[in-house]
Amino acid sequence: MSALQNVGIFLVDTLFSLYIGAVLLRLLLALARANFYNPLSQFLVKITNPVLVPMRRMIPAMGKVDTAAVVLAVGLTVIKVLLLLGLKGGGADLFGIVVFSVLEVIRTVIHIYIFALVVQAVLSWVGNTYGNPLADLLNSLTEPLLRRIRGFVPVMGMVDLAPMVAILLLYVVLIIFQSYGL
Repeated sequence: MSALQNVGIFLVDTLFSLYIGAVLLRLLLALARANFYNPLSQFLVKITNPVLVPMRRMIPAMGKVDTAAVVLAVGLTVIKVLLLLGLKGGGADLFGIVVFSVLEVIRTVIHIYIFALVVQAVLSWVGNTYGNPLADLLNSLTEPLLRRIRGFVPVMGMVDLAPMVAILLLYVVLIIFQSYGL
């Protein structure tokens, strides 16, 4: 591969991954009913609205799930995969690419939760997170997951093992995906 191909692959992969991550993060924060007026939430709204607002006119929400955001994330992942295959000179069937893209979106959601839990743990070590907009969003995002785990793993003294258990379980899911070639 030439240097130009490598640069193209890097740029396509990075830019698409960042935008897909923003769309999925907006979706997850909406599902968690995070503070819409948080500055970081507003940033996500501003960068995703130009694409999501027109899509919502055609694709209605299903219950609490913003179906347009899901379709956008999968669609952008399909485009990313097609562009990467084109840059690498490979080919594949469209059905396989769509299935791969759906699974890639699920993996991205898992990685978002892992990243959020790690950042939340680091923030808790460095001091008071009261009033920190990032800490507020991370708490809103991870609390529904951690609440379920705390039902099985209680807080022991001042140590909350739920984030560690959550990260381990999320990695187990990723390993299962990888083991089955998903």
